[in-house]
Order: sequence, then structure tokens, then C-alpha cells
Amino acid sequence: MNLGTITIEMVIGFFALFFLTKILGKTQLSQLTPFDFISALILGELVGNAMYDPDVHIWMILFAISVWGVLMYSLEMLTQKSMKFRTILEGSPSIVVRKGIIDRKQLKKNKLDINQLQSLIRQKGYFSLRDIEYAVLETNGSISVLPKSDIVPATRNDLHLPDKEVTLPVTLILDGRILNENLKTAGLNDDWLRSQLLKRKINSAEEVLYAEWKKGEELLVMKEN
Repeated sequence: MNLGTITIEMVIGFFALFFLTKILGKTQLSQLTPFDFISALILGELVGNAMYDPDVHIWMILFAISVWGVLMYSLEMLTQKSMKFRTILEGSPSIVVRKGIIDRKQLKKNKLDINQLQSLIRQKGYFSLRDIEYAVLETNGSISVLPKSDIVPATRNDLHLPDKEVTLPVTLILDGRILNENLKTAGLNDDWLRSQLLKRKINSAEEVLYAEWKKGEELLVMKEN
């Protein structure tokens, strides 16, 4: 098997997997279930082994990816339409802390120990179990936390403050390059941006690592080291 054939098969396999990922959707990565993880490993093995097997042709690789993709897509459709099938395939969330009390049965059922639970909770910014009212172990292995009422940060309503407009920050410069589309979306222009940079004694956007604009706030500028 020569290098040219391997290269062609790798390129085709790469783009085939890329398009398959696009078809299946972003949730395949952000909400990876145990079944999704195993499926990804098997698909990777199928493609990887086929590339270095001289008896396997390119069309066989594409056929294997296509069949696997159809199966995965079919399962995704079934899980969206059938609640029972979704529960069987993806599992269901488990309440591991209920009203401040750890549910040991749920921990055992999900093969989770206290140290792992503490680690997951710390990742949510809480360093003591006494701060937790409810904790839910999600189907992808992450945890959702509802803190006790005296731990929850005060809201504007709690402080009787008037509502404030919520706006998204817009990245204007990234790695020394002005993002013209973002600049236009924000209703700004090059002259305004350059004047803002000059105020900070910056002569060129190439000197900027990152610049972010948010309505009602000063332009955030981080220079290259």
C-alpha cells in the first residue's frame, strides 16, 4: 500500500467524518452520552483500521461511514420522537442531593462516590456540600446545582433596582485583525475604532491581541505581549 493511497484515503475519511458530524449536529459534542462516546470510538476504529488495510478500498470506507451515519441519525430521530426510547438510550437525570441530604442510593446506582460528587460540585463554584439544596447528575455526566436560598446571589429585583438592558459583547479585534463584520453589526466603523486605539497609545490593530465592545461600557483592549 503506497503513501499516495493512504493520503487519499485519509483525506476522504477526514472529510466524510467532518460532514457526518455536521449532519448529526452540535449536540453530539456538547451532550455526549455513553452511547455517543462508544459509537464515536467504534466509528474511529472502523475508519482508522480501513485506511491501513490494503484490501479495503476507498468506497468501502465511505460505505461504512454512510451506514454508521444513517444508524446514528435514525437513533437521533427516534430519541427526539419517543420519550421511552430516549430514556432507554440516553438514561435520565438523577437527583443525588435532595433538600441538602445526599441520596446514597442514587450515588451507588450511578457508580458515583462522595469524592467524585465533591469534585463535580467544586467545578460549579461551591466548595461545601452544606451550600447545596439540590444536585442533579445529568445524563452526560455533568452536574447541575441549586444552592440554598441564603447562598443564592441577590438579584436586581431583590434589591428593588430598575431593570437594565442586557447586551452581548462584540469582539472587534482578534489576534491583531479587525473583524469588520462584527464592527458593522455593532454599528461602529474603522475611524471610531482607530480613535479608541489612539487614546490608548496604540497605533495599529496589529498590536492588539483582543478587543471587545459592549454597549454602555468602555472598549476592552488587551495588547500583545
